[in-house]
Parts: sequence; structure tokens; C-alpha cells
Amino acid sequence: TLPLTGAEARVGGFFKEGYDLAFEEVSRKGGLEVGGRKLPVKLILLDDTSNPQTAVSLADRLVNSDKVDFLLGTYASHLVEAQSTVAEEYRIPYVNGGGGATKIYQRRFKYLFGLLSPVELLGHTLMSWVDEQQRAGKLPRPAKVALVWENSAHGKDFRKGVSDFAQRSGGAYRIAVDESFELSGKDFGALLGKVKAAGVDLFLVDAHLPDYITMQRQYVAAGMCTKVLSYGARGAERDAIQALGPENTAYILSGVWWSPQLAARPGLSREFVNAFKARYGREPEWFQALAYESARVLFTAIQQAGKVDREAVRERLQAMKLPSMLPGGTVEFRPEFGNQVQNPFVVQQNQPDGSAPIVYPHDVATGTGTAANPRCAK
Repeated sequence: TLPLTGAEARVGGFFKEGYDLAFEEVSRKGGLEVGGRKLPVKLILLDDTSNPQTAVSLADRLVNSDKVDFLLGTYASHLVEAQSTVAEEYRIPYVNGGGGATKIYQRRFKYLFGLLSPVELLGHTLMSWVDEQQRAGKLPRPAKVALVWENSAHGKDFRKGVSDFAQRSGGAYRIAVDESFELSGKDFGALLGKVKAAGVDLFLVDAHLPDYITMQRQYVAAGMCTKVLSYGARGAERDAIQALGPENTAYILSGVWWSPQLAARPGLSREFVNAFKARYGREPEWFQALAYESARVLFTAIQQAGKVDREAVRERLQAMKLPSMLPGGTVEFRPEFGNQVQNPFVVQQNQPDGSAPIVYPHDVATGTGTAANPRCAK
């Protein structure tokens, strides 16, 4: 199922594009080669309406009424968390690229496999880039940090990643503001007032796109400027720049699980981007990439098993170490992390010209990051 209507409908539509492309590619080849013969693949897709209860009931229907062989995941951590219980109950492999919350995988389900790295790792990755800038003398030591996070599993994981890094830094970072907010907020004035009064150097936020846009408008209107500003892992830089203008989003950092900029080098990312552009006439974002990669991983496990057998496919997924277009270059489900991959994030930074190059890690960087924000000196 996917959230094709409701609060997550926009991204649900993106995931559908990724799934559709993966299935179309297999169908053009005459099916999936399994045990020496070609088997057709069919995607049965239902709208879970962004509702956890609906996601659960429809998964039950897919297993017991539609008699599906395997399950691909929905999008959004709360939906994946609820729906994956059905897969575990009926012992059916469930591969998803839409649920990144650590608590989903702490249950140690045997049939659940996740391609989204934990958001805690995003906090660590962002702070690793910040730490490089500080060591180069571009940021003060100690640096004062405002940590502002949405009241969700996603936000709590982001907070933990940043907080853990700060605690291990030997006093290089001091968290001066640590505040949560509810989703779909309209007025962040009081929260921004605390950040402004604290005189922080780093303003690190985890927010959904609508909240990010609302908060950033109010941040600009309040005349605020911090040396480093981040808005978590959303992969919607283009939407934000279009909504706010590059002049109001320049030098903002964000982390993503995948970027089309990874196609700058030959490999699976380039093949995917070219195929997506040919099919849809535009560049993909990480949403489509993770859906496509989830389907590709499941197809590969079926082929490696050599038969359409749930337990055999689960075993192949558990043992998988597959070349991937994800950062890090490999998909491997780690049982010590509840079968959640631990691939690195890529950090992008908006530029005054409207671009958003990858600035970290260095081995995949397509541009150079800037710290501190030069506008703060004006």
C-alpha cells in the first residue's frame, strides 16, 4: 500500500513512480528469471490514505484475500511501524524504503527489512561536517547549539544523533536550546524567540517541509541569522527554494538518503536517473529512488532464492550484500540493527544561485560547503 491520499499523499505519489518504474523494467524483460524460467511480476497497489489502521487492514487483505507472495512497504515511519506487524504475523518478507525511525527496527522482527538509514545517523553526519568546519577555525569553539525537533519518532531520533555527538565532543558544543514542536504549526514565534535570545551559533532543526517553510519565513522576518542552519532530512530543497526564494534559503544544510547528484559518476545511480528521466521527464528525488531500490532488492532476493518461497527469500535478504545506488554503495541488512541498513547520508547546502550541491561526505561531494554563513556578518 501507499498513502496516495491524505497527509502523506505527495510523497506517496513519488513512491508509486519508483515502484512502477521497477516493475515496468522487469516486465519489459519478459519477467523475473527465477529458477531457470521467467515469471511475470504484478504490483497490486492500494491507497492506505495515510492512516495506520487502514495500512494494517489493507496489508491483511493483500495477504489473505489477494494472496500476494511478498510485500513492499508504504511510506512514513508511523505507517511502516503499524503495517509491518502484519508481515511478521504471516511470516511474509516486507521490504521498505519509507520507514527510518529506529524504534521500528528495535522490535527485531525477522521479516522486516529497511533501506532507510536511521535518522540518528543523519544527526551524526551533519555534526561531522560541522566539526570539520570548527576544526578549520571557521566556527567558534565551543559552539552554542539550538536543537529544535518535531515531536515525532523522526524528530526524536534526530535529536539523539546530534545530542550524542555533542556529548562526545569534549566540550566543543554546548546545547543552549533543546525544544520540540508539534507538526503542522502556524506560529513559531515563541520558539524562535528562545533561539534568538540564546545567541546560538548552530540552529539545527528537524521538520517536515510545510513546517520548515513556515518556520523559515518567520526566521527571516525576525531578522535572524545563525552561522549554521539545518533543516534535517527531507530532500525537498527545490520546493523550499521555489516557495521562499534562494535569497531566503542560501547556506541552509539538509541531509538526504540519496541524491540525483550521485549520478555524476558511472554506476547504478546514473542508470536509475537516466531511466527515470526517460519515463517521467524530470529528475527523481530520494523518494522515488528508495522505492525503486526496495523493489530491486526484493526482486534480487527472489532470483537468488531460485523459487517463490517466502522463507527462502527471507534468508536471501538476511544474507544480502548487494551493490546499490545508495551512498556507501552496498545494501546490507544488519541483524544487530533489526535489519535496518546503516548507509551514510549525503549533506547538501543551498547556494545563493538556487543550487544545492552535495558538500559531504567528500568522496561524493559535488561542491564545497560554506561556514559560517557570510550573511551573518552583514
